[in-house]
Amino acid sequence: MTVHEQQTRRLAISTVPVPSWLESRVLRGGAARTKHLAAPPPGSGLRAVPGDPGLPVVGHGLAWMRYGPRFERARVTRYGPVSWMKAFGVKMAVVGGADATQAVLTNKDKAFSQSGWNLFFDPFFRRGLLMLDDEHLQHRRIMQQAFTRPRLAAYAEVAGQVVREVLADLPDRLAVHPLMARLTMDIGSQVFMARALGTNEPVMRAFKAAVDGTTALARFPVPGGKWQAGLRGRTMLEEYFKAGLPGKRNSAGSDLFSVLASARDEDGQRFTDTEIVDHMIFLMVAALDTSATTATAAMYHLARQPEWQERARAESVALGPAPDLDGLDRLTTLDLVVKESLRLVAPVPTFVRRTVRDVDLTGYHLPAGTTTVVMPAANHYDPAYWREPDVFDPDRFAEPRREDQAHRFAWVPFGGGAHKCIGMVLGFLEVKTILHELLLRHRWRLPEGYRARWDWSNTPSPTGGLPVHLDRIT
Repeated sequence: MTVHEQQTRRLAISTVPVPSWLESRVLRGGAARTKHLAAPPPGSGLRAVPGDPGLPVVGHGLAWMRYGPRFERARVTRYGPVSWMKAFGVKMAVVGGADATQAVLTNKDKAFSQSGWNLFFDPFFRRGLLMLDDEHLQHRRIMQQAFTRPRLAAYAEVAGQVVREVLADLPDRLAVHPLMARLTMDIGSQVFMARALGTNEPVMRAFKAAVDGTTALARFPVPGGKWQAGLRGRTMLEEYFKAGLPGKRNSAGSDLFSVLASARDEDGQRFTDTEIVDHMIFLMVAALDTSATTATAAMYHLARQPEWQERARAESVALGPAPDLDGLDRLTTLDLVVKESLRLVAPVPTFVRRTVRDVDLTGYHLPAGTTTVVMPAANHYDPAYWREPDVFDPDRFAEPRREDQAHRFAWVPFGGGAHKCIGMVLGFLEVKTILHELLLRHRWRLPEGYRARWDWSNTPSPTGGLPVHLDRIT
């Protein structure tokens, strides 16, 4: 048995059984038989990529957005680590399993281009760091000046001030996700742009419109549609950052906008005005929604597991309010909770690439020009690496278990390889700051019988916002 056959067999055996309703309504989606993406070159020994197109016109797009990880796991169960489908009008290869994920994200042969992101992000977030190929390393070196330890310490201090102000007077009942969206917006206003709370509502609405535009099914400017609204949002964001740039170029401010405007690499290279605008737009969207999702998921699981909530609270009480960066680092229980929340609800549910030439992907033939989508949930729930993967169990990340070390790409909430998220440490600090301050002020619980249902059409969010009851700690 070849290596890729062994991998396919292992994944098929280890993945949880697929319910019959999911098989019929989601996985098959109107395709009665398995088809193949393209015939491999004669004598290559490679396998053709199996799959199916899904429903007419929409393909599997609607099912993918509705069922998220369950859909992704079902694909791997049926087809193995590499398959193909149609979604958003595009025929694409979908990748699950740690070995195939590693091959795509590390991209040792430079066969996978970041231009695959254009399917979703262009024209809303073009030229962001994530979307660069040849220029990526140079841009990352300059941008790294905004994510040094001293910079992170300053950002953490500002984030803490914002969180304490917003949380000062919460009602007894609230929806968690809207609160987290507001918090991350307010933190972003201060950390990224040094703007006072509540002054950036039009900008934040423009960001939301641009984000929503990325998953518009009608990908042309239909009046009143998400695509058209997203284009208007992008235009407004460009105008906003262009107007503020001259002042930031000459500023000694510590906000990220000022830092990017003045940052230089070791050779003295700095960003052009257009590059700063593009990077600011992308960094904001990358930071806001992902942090809101992760904080929401953590609150949900801490509500369902009150013993973990109390364990985390004990550490926060011992540390006290307004911790600095070193203090946040000592909140080890929250580290475990956030990591497990990232595993169960990956805030970036896909990583997209495009093949620049024919590729041997763990024994499968991908022709040049193939949009290739990596699905983290297929790895995050694989029982080959995770014991009882559907269970919230933060101790799986602690010594001596360290299930995340079973494979370097079993846990990939921030991607991997050269394009691994540059702001992941900042995002961690932001979420820990929010949870720490909440733990000091409140205990929270879910309504009787409540179970979250996640909407995967953009960055994951719970339908209904995730209602909770808050009990103030006196």
